[in-house]
Amino acid sequence: MKLTRHLLLIALLALVVELAGMVPKAEAAYPQSTDPMRVKQVYLDMIHINEAWAAAGDAKTSMVVAVVDTGVDLTHPDLAGNFVEGTNLLQSGKKPSDDNGHGTNVAGVIAATMNNDKGITGIAPNAKIMPIKALEADGTGGEAKLGEGIRYAVDHGAKIVVLSLGLNKYSDYLANIVQYAEDHDVLLVAAVGNEGTSVKYPAAYPTVLAVGGVTPDKHADSRSNSGPELDLMAPWDVYTTSLGGGYQYQDGSSMAAPQVAAAAALVWAKYPGMHAYQVRDLLKQTAEDLEIAGWDAKTGYGLLRVDQALTQPYTEDRFEPNNRQDKAAKLPVHASIHATLSSAQDQDWYAIDAAYDGAIALLLRSGDSSGIRVRVDSGETYTSGGAADAGQTFTFPVRKGRTYIQLQSVDRTRKTSLSYSLSTDFLIYQDPFENNDKQYKAFALPDRSQTIRGTFHKKGDLDWFVLPIEKSGTMRLRLSVDTARIDPVIFLQKEGEKGVTIDQSGDGTTEISSLMELLPGQYYIRVSNIKDYSEPITGEYALVIEYNPKLIDPNEPNDKSYQATFVGMFSEYEGLFHKNDDVDWFEFRMNKDGLAQVSLTNIPSARTLFATLYDSSLKEQGFYKSQYGADSLFMEKALDQGTYYIKLQADKWFLSQMYQLKAGSYPLVSGFIDIDGHWAVDAISKLTQQEIISGYGNYRFAPDRSITRAEAATVLTRALKLSKLRQLRFSDLTSSHWAYDNVAKGVQAGLIDGYPDGTFGPDRTLTRMEMTQMLARSMNMTGKRRGNSPFNDVDESYWGIGILKQMWADGWISGYPDGTFRPDAEATRAEFVTMLAKVLNR
Repeated sequence: MKLTRHLLLIALLALVVELAGMVPKAEAAYPQSTDPMRVKQVYLDMIHINEAWAAAGDAKTSMVVAVVDTGVDLTHPDLAGNFVEGTNLLQSGKKPSDDNGHGTNVAGVIAATMNNDKGITGIAPNAKIMPIKALEADGTGGEAKLGEGIRYAVDHGAKIVVLSLGLNKYSDYLANIVQYAEDHDVLLVAAVGNEGTSVKYPAAYPTVLAVGGVTPDKHADSRSNSGPELDLMAPWDVYTTSLGGGYQYQDGSSMAAPQVAAAAALVWAKYPGMHAYQVRDLLKQTAEDLEIAGWDAKTGYGLLRVDQALTQPYTEDRFEPNNRQDKAAKLPVHASIHATLSSAQDQDWYAIDAAYDGAIALLLRSGDSSGIRVRVDSGETYTSGGAADAGQTFTFPVRKGRTYIQLQSVDRTRKTSLSYSLSTDFLIYQDPFENNDKQYKAFALPDRSQTIRGTFHKKGDLDWFVLPIEKSGTMRLRLSVDTARIDPVIFLQKEGEKGVTIDQSGDGTTEISSLMELLPGQYYIRVSNIKDYSEPITGEYALVIEYNPKLIDPNEPNDKSYQATFVGMFSEYEGLFHKNDDVDWFEFRMNKDGLAQVSLTNIPSARTLFATLYDSSLKEQGFYKSQYGADSLFMEKALDQGTYYIKLQADKWFLSQMYQLKAGSYPLVSGFIDIDGHWAVDAISKLTQQEIISGYGNYRFAPDRSITRAEAATVLTRALKLSKLRQLRFSDLTSSHWAYDNVAKGVQAGLIDGYPDGTFGPDRTLTRMEMTQMLARSMNMTGKRRGNSPFNDVDESYWGIGILKQMWADGWISGYPDGTFRPDAEATRAEFVTMLAKVLNR
C-alpha cells in the first residue's frame, strides 16, 4: 500500500514538472495507421514504413513539399488541411486545382491524413503540400513552366520539390533552375520516366534525386527508365488519392518519386540541421541493394528504405572503405557526391563504367585551401589548387568500360580530414566522319549498302554524307538511335534538286524512308537530332543505307526460242526476270553423244525457278524445279549429239541479283562420264557390257574409289556365276544386308573369309592383299613359298607371301615402280576390275 502511494506521488510530481516546462518532453513517434484502406497500400510495407514511423521523431514538425504537376484536388477529404499556398502558372489568379488527377495521386502518396477514419495514409502525414499547377489537363507541359514552378517553390519556402514528370531534352535554362534550388538548399526529387529508355530531365541532372520503380518482387520494372543518372528505386504500384475525393491504384516512376520525397520529409523533420545534399546522400547510403552490390544503371543505389534512413547514422563519406583500387566505389558517369580524405595517408578510389569511348569531365571542390591530387589509371595526374568555391574541372579520355581514379591530399603532412565534392560528366567520342557539319564538308561514302555509326558529340552537331550513285537503282534509308534523347531526322537531297526531310516518329524511335528510285548523281544525306535537341548527346545513331543498283539482263531479248542466247560449254551466263511473265531462252550444242549438265546458282531465296529442256524440234526432254528457299538447281541428262534449248521462268520477278547459268557436256563411255581416258577403261567397259559390274546410278563408276569387301564379293560371284548358298554366321552381317547372298556364295566357294573375331566387315575397304588372295583362290592357287619375295616391302613372315610369290611368278600381279606392292593399301575399283577381267580372260 505504501509502495502504490509512493509511485502515484512520483507520477503526479512528474506531470506537474512536465506541465511547468521544467523537464524536456521525450520525442514522440507516429502511431501505426488505422486508416480503412491502409491494407491496399502494400508499397508501404516494401519500404518498411511502420518501422520508419516508430523512429520518425517529432511528429509535429511539418516539412513543405512542393508538387509541381497538374495541380491537386484541394477539397479531397484525405488532403484538405494539409496544404500551404501554391500557385497556378497556367491561369494566373486561379487556384492550382487539379483537372487531370495526376497531381492528386502524387499528393496522396506524400501526405494523405493519417488515422482520420478515411481512405489511406501518406508516408509523411504531417508534411504540407504546396500545389503548383504547371501542366495542362492532358498532363503535358514545357520546360518554361516546369522551371517557373521549381523557382516558385524555392522562393516560397518549400524544402522539397517533387517532379513526377520529365522531358528528353536537356536545357541550359532548366539546368540553371536546378542549380538555383541546390544553391538555396532545396532538395529536388524527380521520376525517371516510364518508357524503358533513358532517364528523363530534370531527373537526369546530377543534383536531382532520380527515382525509378520496382515490382513487388523487387526487380526493376521493365518500363522504368534507366541509365547513369538513376539514383533510387521505390515501388512502382501504389494505392492513392484520386480526383473527386476518391482513391485508385496507380503505377509508374511518377508514383515512386513522391515516396522518396516523403521519405526525405521524414528525414529532414527528424534532422532539421541537415543540408539538401546530406538528405540526398543519406537516402542513397541507406538504400537496400538490389541485384548488383553498390550502384548500377538498372537499380541505382537500390530500394528506398525509410526505416534505415531514420535509424542509421549519416556519414559524410558513404563510400568508405575505398582506400584501395580493389575496393573502389562505383560511380556513374553523371554523378555529384561529397566525401572526405581522413588524412594525408588516406586515398579514395572510384570506378567509373563508361558505355562508350569518350572523356570524363571531373569537377573537384575541396573544403579548404588544400589541394587534392587526382590520378587516372591510364597514368594522367591532375592537381586541384584548393579553390573551395568554384573548384576545378579536369577532363581526361576514357575507353568504353571501366576507369579508375584515385584522390589524395597534396599536403603529405596533413593530419586532419579534408572534405571535398566531386561531380562527373561524360563527353561522348567524336565520330570518325567529322568534320562534316556542312554540306560542302560531307563525308564521301562508297556506293553500296552499308551501316554508319555516329554521334552528336557537340552542341548543334550535324552529320553530312555524300553518296555518289553511278548506276540507277533503289535506296532505302533507316536511322535508329539507342537513346530517347535523340529524335532522329534524315534529310536527303540529290545535287541540284529539292531535298526531302524524313521525320515521322518521335524521341528514340527509328526513321525509315520509302523505297526510292535513284538515277545516277550525287546524293547528300544529313543526319541530325531535332532542332530543339541541340545539346551533345550520350548515345549513338546507326544509319543503314540499303542501296541496290538496278541490274540489266545482258541476254535480252531472249523471250523466244529463236532469240535464245547461245551457251558455250563451261562458260557462265547471268540473267534476271524483270517482270512476272518474263521468259529466258538459252541454246547449247552437244558435239557428240554424252551427258549434259546444267547448273543454276545464285537464285534469290524467296524465288522458285523452273527449267524446261527441249530438243531441236522443241520437243520437251525434261522439266526441273528448284526447291523453295534453295539457291541452286542442278540438271543432268544423257543426250544424243545435237542442238538443245533451255527455257527458264520464275514464280516472281527479281532485279536485285543475277542468277548464274552454266552448261557442260561429258562423253559417256559404257554409260559412265568418269572413265574416258582412264588406264582401266577397257576392263571397266568389258565387264560393264557383260553386266558383271555397274556404277552408282548417276553416270559415274568412280574407278579410283576404294572397293569394299561386300562390293568385291558381289562382283566376283557375278563373274563366276556362283549359285550355291548357305547361311552365314557373321556377327556383323545379317540377311537384310544388300550383299548378303553374294557374300554367302563367295564364302561357300572358299573365295573369301571372315575375320578371327567372327565378323566379316562387309563395308570395310578391301586391301590389295585381300584382293590378290580372292582372285588367286578363284584360280585355285594355294601359294608357293619358293624363291625370294618379289617386293621390297613384303618379307618372308608376311601372311600372304606365298600367294604373292605365285601370282607374281605367273604374271598376274606387278608392283609399283619403286619395287613395292603395298599389300595393306586399299584396293580401288579400277584395280579389282582390271585383275578380274584378266582372270576371266584366262
